[in-house]
Amino acid sequence: MKRASRISAATVGLAVLAVTGTAVADAHQSNNDWPYAQHGAHSYTLAAVGDIACEPDDDDNAATPTSLKCGSPTLGGMDAEFATAKQATDMHPDLVALLGDEQYQVGKLTDFEQSFEQAWGGLKMLERPAPGNHEYYPYAKKGDNEAGQNGVGYFGYFNGHDQSGTPDAQGQAGDDTADNQGWYSYDLGNWHIISLNAECDSGAFNHDCSTTDSGLLSQETQWLSQDLAANKRPCTIAYWHQPTFSATTASTTTVPAAAPGAGGIEGAAADAWWKLLYQRHATLILNGHEHAYARLRPMNPAGQYDKAHGIPEFIIGSGGEALDTLAGTPGNYANPNVVTAQASAFGVMNFTLKAHSYSWNYKPVEPGPGFDATALQYSDSGSGTCK
Repeated sequence: MKRASRISAATVGLAVLAVTGTAVADAHQSNNDWPYAQHGAHSYTLAAVGDIACEPDDDDNAATPTSLKCGSPTLGGMDAEFATAKQATDMHPDLVALLGDEQYQVGKLTDFEQSFEQAWGGLKMLERPAPGNHEYYPYAKKGDNEAGQNGVGYFGYFNGHDQSGTPDAQGQAGDDTADNQGWYSYDLGNWHIISLNAECDSGAFNHDCSTTDSGLLSQETQWLSQDLAANKRPCTIAYWHQPTFSATTASTTTVPAAAPGAGGIEGAAADAWWKLLYQRHATLILNGHEHAYARLRPMNPAGQYDKAHGIPEFIIGSGGEALDTLAGTPGNYANPNVVTAQASAFGVMNFTLKAHSYSWNYKPVEPGPGFDATALQYSDSGSGTCK
């Protein structure tokens, strides 16, 4: 296997370097200087969200049904993605963790340029993405029939590309090679943060979702084990797209919501990642894919509540494209580990990362289709420590 993809604190981005350097020198500079001021060297803001941008209604998508494109009344559309982008910007984040499905329906480069870029492009320098199924897989539902991109548009957008549109082999989204499809890690203060690619049922992974053979997902799992072993920081976040444990009806048709792998074949593949992260006392796991917000209790890899050693899972698939339906109701969720959830509005998570602790603050910013402003009354906040 080729070298591990690792973005160090020295290369995590000019913004972070400026944050830690300038804040010490002059902590009272004006708000207009963001992101080069105001954050202390020992406290960082991480914005996190997935499932963001609608498919643009342009000539390249002329064959796509209008119900699946920006402007459809059943989607959040441009209004929602602009609202969540502004919410993230107003957080003055040090970095932005993108949890997959940044661009629908198949993440062509032109789709990224005509939709995601329009709303979220202003934060691109700070974005640390993970891919989702819509960046890799074909889409043949609801009257649509689009070929899978195997990450080409995703890497072309985040890593850059040559004049013909071929993505650069290395960049902001990690490596784009035969041996590494965009998994990487980076550090933010006392926090070690890992972005993983779960899209194993794709041509790029040879449709191989085994974590124990010689395939690409197995190599990724070996890399994760080595990366965790080498980490010296006390706090760890890992994120990928499909959640291992579910909160919505979209992913509970064949597997109980509280069972490992509720998100499908990718969720089952990620069971091995949960085991590695649990063994190394990871602090948080973040996912998207389910178009909702949900916070789950600390769990072991079997999905059992484990107050002492478990890892909380946050599902933050509320970036703007659409909304799903929760499995159950408050106090009676299909997954008993769901503490709180909402699927009536779009919003971005605000994490504050300190030396040995963290806090979260989630507030939706744009009502979903069919909902009014009362959906914005929801909020979820709290704090925790690194184990």
